[in-house]
Amino acid sequence: MAATKEKKLLTEAELLKMPESDYMNEAQLEFFRARLQQIERDLLANAGETTEHLRETVIVPDPADRATIEEEHALELRTRDRERKLLKKVQQSLARIDSGDYGYCEETGEPIGVPRLLARPTATLSLEAQQRRELRQKMFGD
Repeated sequence: MAATKEKKLLTEAELLKMPESDYMNEAQLEFFRARLQQIERDLLANAGETTEHLRETVIVPDPADRATIEEEHALELRTRDRERKLLKKVQQSLARIDSGDYGYCEETGEPIGVPRLLARPTATLSLEAQQRRELRQKMFGD
């Protein structure tokens, strides 16, 4: 039973209380791995539900009802497209954990920070680098 307690994941509060010297230690990496894997499972389950939902063919004689159904399907497909992109980011983040790069900015190499990763576990840029990128996009288009 003691081995099970050692594998217990940290809570968000425990994570935030940890000193900066513990940044991206094994316990923190396991916390984020578990969170990303849960997001991945949820996204895959949603994708399966969408596939099943879209396969259900309903023949509706009223054109207004048919249009409503088609609009709902289009909205669902747009949502799933966003989720597909998020799934790719989640899988990239899991790969970054495995490679030892998770939690560090792709541009500067500096820590992204636990609070930012809690808010957006797929973040690859520090807040400052993200702000610079958004400013460049706003100024120059992209």
